[in-house]
Amino acid sequence: MPKERGRTMIVSNRRARHDFTILDTFEAGIVLRGTEVKSLRAGKASLAEAFATVDDGEVWLRGMHIPEYEQGTWTNHEPRRHRKLLLHRDEIAKLIGKTKQSGLALVPLSMYFSDGKAKVELALAQGKRKHDKRRDLARKDAEREVARSVGRAVKGKI
Repeated sequence: MPKERGRTMIVSNRRARHDFTILDTFEAGIVLRGTEVKSLRAGKASLAEAFATVDDGEVWLRGMHIPEYEQGTWTNHEPRRHRKLLLHRDEIAKLIGKTKQSGLALVPLSMYFSDGKAKVELALAQGKRKHDKRRDLARKDAEREVARSVGRAVKGKI
């Protein structure tokens, strides 16, 4: 069987970029069981309520939902179990220092296969307030309107 190459996206957390200001990102490996990998290869997972914590020098992903493998037997996994993330010691130390600051959280942005290994893109993020979200939406709408008007001018429809 040929070795898998490249990056295959499994799931992304689009809501995270809306609710948080991303300060820094990390790529982490994830400890999975066999039936979890099979479910992920089928493209089934949810990062909607997921978050990461640092406990006793280890980083854990909590709240991520990987449904049970349909062809699995009694060896199937629990859908919402805590999963250990694999990071370098200096990255964990940096995360411990940053999460001690008030208002910073560890949020998973996406999950993908990189050269056949499951990876999680983890973000160090600060929660947005309601007015920040409104300002971002207004800015995106303005940029979209400018792009539309430029497109119309190029096509000669003005």
